[in-house]
Amino acid sequence: MEVFLVRHTTPDIEKGICYGQSDLDVASTFVDEAERITSELASHTFDAIYSSPLIRCKKLANQFQQPVILDDRLKELDFGDWELKNWNAIPKAESDPWMQDFVNVSTKNGESYVELQQRTIDFYKDIQQQKHQKVLIVTHAGVIRSLWSYWHQTPLTNSFDLKVAYGEILHINTKEL
Repeated sequence: MEVFLVRHTTPDIEKGICYGQSDLDVASTFVDEAERITSELASHTFDAIYSSPLIRCKKLANQFQQPVILDDRLKELDFGDWELKNWNAIPKAESDPWMQDFVNVSTKNGESYVELQQRTIDFYKDIQQQKHQKVLIVTHAGVIRSLWSYWHQTPLTNSFDLKVAYGEILHINTKEL
């Protein structure tokens, strides 16, 4: 199956804010960003388009003039009590253990990166059963990195070596793995 992973466009939030599963709208640059992405993918026909249900993904997915299947498993990491807080305002006593082991340690009332990866792998295994040839997935950097890590059998601790800009498109043929 060919999979096209697209990170959502620039969100409407100031830098330095923790916003994993917070349902943010898109920045004023959305139209230009979306036009570039849809243009780059215009030559492709997708069997299905999947998206995180969060606004910043859903708006982009809806630009493709095809039904969109929303799936909660494509949401970004749940930062729990840290959502919408400035990273600098999170007490070091809370953030230090997470920073030292962000893969296994969950945030207070949130989830760990391992938990995020498990739900994204579950999603991937489910869509494999659909026998699609080519799919588009509009989602978040954490989801993209966790799937990329799974497909390439690399440790989650190394997944941040994969830089994923807003609106970036990654392509993989899972039959070649």
